[in-house]
This record gives sequence, structure tokens and C-alpha cells, in this order.
Amino acid sequence: MKTNAARLLDRQGIAYELRSYAVDPEDLSAESVAAKVGLPASQVYKTLVARGDVSGVLFAVVPGDRELDPKALARLSGDRKVEVVPQKEVQPLTGYIRGGVTALAAKKDYPVYLDASASAHDILSVSAGVRGTQILLAPEDYARAVQAKIGEIARLKA
Repeated sequence: MKTNAARLLDRQGIAYELRSYAVDPEDLSAESVAAKVGLPASQVYKTLVARGDVSGVLFAVVPGDRELDPKALARLSGDRKVEVVPQKEVQPLTGYIRGGVTALAAKKDYPVYLDASASAHDILSVSAGVRGTQILLAPEDYARAVQAKIGEIARLKA
């Protein structure tokens, strides 16, 4: 199934693979998705929606085996403080539901911040904009497609 995210990549001439998996609405974790698509969690990136006190809404894209470091994201984005938005705001802001959020072809082009760890991989996986489908592509192609700023924004899970 072609999603808006895949269509965006098609328009930009970026090579990718769509990989589908069975969705468990009770477990939308990146670790679970990684197991289903046959990749380590370090290669399956989750897209979080956050809000900076200066920059406003932004996307933070971090590996599934780590968590967002809000202080590091604030430094990179030029904010004093950054917080993940409440779940109820995600769909109105992005057009995507939890488990299907992607910076690719979102409702609005918010700034995107990609964790620097992405460059360690030949391929990374991000949501295709729907639950049950991931897009696999080269990290540099993803960064170019979403015009991501790259920096250290993830930390080991507590």
C-alpha cells in the first residue's frame, strides 16, 4: 500500500522499501515493531512530536532502543525547554495516529531533528504514516527528504 510518505519519497526520487507487519494495538513500541520487521531496535526510529518554548512544534526522530533527551533537543533546536506533546494533540498536529507518526508528508512541515546515531546504519526504518507499515531507507536520504537537523538527542533508556 502506498502512503503519502511513500509518495513523497517517490516524488523526490528516493529509493525505499515498504515493510508491513501485524499490528498489536496494545504494543506499539519500537522494540515490538523492530522484531516484526526483522531489524534491531537501534535501526527502527520512532518519531516523537514535541514543543519547544521558542521554536514551537517539532519532530524528534530517535532510535527505538533509546529515549528522547529533551535537554539535548532543546540545545539543538535553540529552545530553553522542550516537552513531548500530550497524546491527544498528536493527530491534530500531524495528521497521523500514534504508531503511525512520521515526519514524511505530515500535515504541516515542522522542523525535524534526527539523532546522530542514524549515520551508523546503512538502513533505518521509520513509520510509513500508518500503523503496520515501515519505510526502510538510507539515513542520508531520510535526512534529506525531511530536511532534518542532525545531533545527539537520544539517551539510553532509564
